Order: sequence, then C-alpha cells, then structure tokens
Amino acid sequence: MLKDLSHDEKLRLLRFLCSFAWADLDIDDEERALVARFIDAMGLDPEDAELAMGWLDHPPPEDDLDPYDIPDEHKKLFLEAALAMMGADGVVDTMEVESFALFEALMGVVEEEDEDLD
Repeated sequence: MLKDLSHDEKLRLLRFLCSFAWADLDIDDEERALVARFIDAMGLDPEDAELAMGWLDHPPPEDDLDPYDIPDEHKKLFLEAALAMMGADGVVDTMEVESFALFEALMGVVEEEDEDLD
C-alpha cells in the first residue's frame, strides 16, 4: 500500500511519522531505522529520502502536520505508522501516548464529521 500512495501522500506520512519520533524529544537509532524502512518500502528517490531523514534532525514544520489533510482512506495507515514509531525504541513515553491519543481523537472527529455530511 505504501508504494500506491502519491508522492505528496508519501511525504505527508513521513512528516507525521517523524513528528511522532519527536514526541519524546529524543531521536534514536531504532526510530531512524524505522523511517528508513518506510522510505525503502515507498520507493522514494534519494532527494526525498534525504528530506525525510532531515526531519529527524529538525522536526517538520507544524503547519505541515494537519490531520484534517489526511484522506479518509489513509487514516488507518497513518495511525498504524504512528503506533509503529511509538514502539520503535522499545520505550513508550507519556508524551508519545498523549500525542497519539490526540492524533487518534482528531482522526475520529474527522470521520464523524464526514459521516454527518452524508
């Protein structure tokens, strides 16, 4: 499924993935390895891979992290990726749990609002 995402969707997913790595303010080798595996699975070119890995040196801009921009059909993938990042280093920090809970709640709000419009 990762290869089926558009170029912009791939970068959006990686921005969110890297933002979850920053939740505990500590980027470790396991988190870098997870991002590298996602990059490989997506088949990104070296320039985009460098951009994404750079988000582990400096967090992606908050303006680029709007959960409302995530298409409904990708929400589950984004949530699963965030969970994978939370557990990548073997330690789940309170800040990571809180960030994920907020992300998950925002994703639920989006789904409920969409259903109300039908």
